[in-house]
Amino acid sequence: MSGLAVAVAVLVLSACAPTVKVEAPKEPITINLNIKLDANVRLQLEEKAKDDIKDNPGIF
Repeated sequence: MSGLAVAVAVLVLSACAPTVKVEAPKEPITINLNIKLDANVRLQLEEKAKDDIKDNPGIF
């Protein structure tokens, strides 16, 4: 009977093993792409600054 008791104990302990469930979320996944595009403005300011330095060489 001790063999049967060991088998039952193994079954009971294996039933208590932690499990991991992978489920899809109930709400849709949203990705917020809040991107600020200011490269064009920066380029225009750099060109304006170069022109100002050419027009006023003694400013610095």
